[in-house]
Amino acid sequence: MPKRFVVPASDFSDVPRFAAGLELAEALTAAARQLHGTDTPHGTMRTAARLAVDLLPGAEYAGISVLERGDQRRTVAWSDDVVRVAEEADAREADARGAERSPYWAGLWQTPVVQVRDSEADDGDPLLAGLGLRSALGLRLRADRRRLTVLTVYSRKPRAFDETTVRIGRLLTVHVSLALDSTTEREQLTEAMRTRDLIGQATGILMERLDTDAAEAFKSLVRASQRENVKLRDIARRIVDAHSAT
Repeated sequence: MPKRFVVPASDFSDVPRFAAGLELAEALTAAARQLHGTDTPHGTMRTAARLAVDLLPGAEYAGISVLERGDQRRTVAWSDDVVRVAEEADAREADARGAERSPYWAGLWQTPVVQVRDSEADDGDPLLAGLGLRSALGLRLRADRRRLTVLTVYSRKPRAFDETTVRIGRLLTVHVSLALDSTTEREQLTEAMRTRDLIGQATGILMERLDTDAAEAFKSLVRASQRENVKLRDIARRIVDAHSAT
């Protein structure tokens, strides 16, 4: 049956049960709770793909892809293998033709929402049609000058997505984007702390090895990084690993 504004509580097994269904606002609140409960950007995107299928009317499959300028694309999360196969097949076919990928993807650089209403129509998408995917709805999650992150839902039925799906999809993408920003920031902070500790260890090793102070040891790290055109953290890791091996 098609999804409506009321989403069964059973679709959200890790949130408290409600006597009746969840109204749309409550469903989105529950979805946001799940999204913000993830630990990494990849975990956020995997959760988002699953939630898109649960929440968006007409959606049977979902995936999240990163599009790069120059028409490069990689699929980073998917609800079903057919999504990964569809997007990888699109990339291979375009590379073989030396042409752009499916035109509906290219539209996301200019607009936050694009659709394939019927992949078997004259202006449809033969690759999707060959996999039995008749409808696709692409929703932009994040964008900068070089890169797009896109949530796409698919259906085996033609014209499966209406304005209600678009509206709910855009509400969901707001929550996904916020959760992605949060987990990305946490991951970057964690990496920065690890890098700081690593550089501190390497500096201490060089202080002992060169019989010098912290400032001079750190300058030695910087010079090595510049000389070898290698990131400072990688130079530091090399020194720490070599010291640990002795």
